[in-house]
Amino acid sequence: MKLATVKVSSKGQIVIPKEVRDDLHWGNGVELMLVMTEQGVMLRTKTQAKKQPVKSLRGFLKYSGEAIPTEQLCKPVEYSNDRF
Repeated sequence: MKLATVKVSSKGQIVIPKEVRDDLHWGNGVELMLVMTEQGVMLRTKTQAKKQPVKSLRGFLKYSGEAIPTEQLCKPVEYSNDRF
């Protein structure tokens, strides 16, 4: 965890050090949310719902184990032991 000390200006502004901005990929114009917590204040990037094509999710979930045969993947699922 990196540590940076900043000062609040007379206008209530702070400057986020360039190294921190670069590490977090916070470029010019990025919107941040200031969240108050019990421990202090947290800065988070403002999430914006962007419509993306489904193709952009390809490879999002990675499986690093052994290959599973198609026959095993296509087996019916036994639900008799579920607690629904």
